[in-house]
Amino acid sequence: MSDVVLRMRNAEREAGDGRREAGDPAADADGPGRAPARSDAHDVLLTELCSVLFASLPRADQRRKGVEYLRGLLGAEGRKSIRNIARLIGGQATEQNLHHFISSSTWDWDPVRAALAQYVTAVAPPRAWVVRQTVIPKAGEHSVGVDRRFISSLGQVLNAQQAIGVWSASDEVSMPVNWRLHLSQAWLDDVPRRSQASIPASVNTRSLGDCAVAAVLELTSAWGLPARPVVADVRETDGMKVVRRLRTGGVPFMVRVNSTLPLVPVDGGPAGPGAEAVPAHRIIGAHQGRCRPVAWTDHGTGGGRRTDLVAAVRVADPAGSARLPGAGGRPRGAGGELLLLGAGAPGRRWPQELWLATAPDLPPATLFRLSRLTGRVERDFEGIADRTGIRDYTGRSFNGWHRHVTLASAAHAVAALANTGDRPLRRAC
Repeated sequence: MSDVVLRMRNAEREAGDGRREAGDPAADADGPGRAPARSDAHDVLLTELCSVLFASLPRADQRRKGVEYLRGLLGAEGRKSIRNIARLIGGQATEQNLHHFISSSTWDWDPVRAALAQYVTAVAPPRAWVVRQTVIPKAGEHSVGVDRRFISSLGQVLNAQQAIGVWSASDEVSMPVNWRLHLSQAWLDDVPRRSQASIPASVNTRSLGDCAVAAVLELTSAWGLPARPVVADVRETDGMKVVRRLRTGGVPFMVRVNSTLPLVPVDGGPAGPGAEAVPAHRIIGAHQGRCRPVAWTDHGTGGGRRTDLVAAVRVADPAGSARLPGAGGRPRGAGGELLLLGAGAPGRRWPQELWLATAPDLPPATLFRLSRLTGRVERDFEGIADRTGIRDYTGRSFNGWHRHVTLASAAHAVAALANTGDRPLRRAC
């Protein structure tokens, strides 16, 4: 168990004991010292996290404002706007100072975000890095990156920002650690808007898939975080391009793909082993007889234990497949074989989901359970991230948006770790 979690729980117990001795009836509301000690747990976590988080900030006043902003994200009522945060902290002068601190100050958010990711990884080691797309509806047109977009997951056109978050995820807890804001070509070609938002010259057009890969690779290549499987839904982008870039970067992955994604069967399929590329759903359909029940824990809002039918078959990337001499015509994928998984609930049309994974030697059940961490992230996004202001930045500044989501991610980490209760968290060695 990590030192910070031990201190947090000691603070909870001491706070509860003190309240009971003083005759506070609320002290036993949810068990000894639990409900009223939430702020004490936050304070313990804030003290340790802020000492790490703001070490790169050169000035004491910047570090102080960083702590104030975090406290505001955790404590302000309603929308976590700078105005509401300032109202909690100290009024109009504070509002002006915090607005400057977030939107136009010179402090670099990148080392702060790296420090957050390293802290989170040490306190609650992840099983996977989960990539999640975040849609941020906007009423106006001046917020950085806002566009009229068709959001396929919602089936509608929205005026919104679109961001990619990478989350540290385990069965117990998930926390966002890195972000990319998607900027359209229209935004980057509009010189006045680009200048007004202070978008750096180095920022160029990237697809959502490119944003996801860049954010993932930064974790290990720039920040030195441990390699963990990447779990992502790539159906809304060029899925095979994402797969190839992750493989080139040496990153293991488990990605949800479209049923029409062309792949080359290795174990045989509709046209036998070594066939030309065929849609993924036809390959897995030919192996439906391999389905086995896999029990898993629903970490999402549904909760409880569930069972799905899972089948797996080895495949290769059509761009890198070649006939192996003397190997019966079996194809060899560039960088090795992949594993195609089909999954679905019993009694329903099968498969409902298709996933493509590296590490074909791992049991399909293990890989499938890894994919279910997306439910953990969805639950924590709705229950924590949205309440700590992850979508609440209203300014026009590109750097301001990144500073805000970095500190909102830190607030999420404080709230998430404080909410772990008695669940064990172990500090990585």
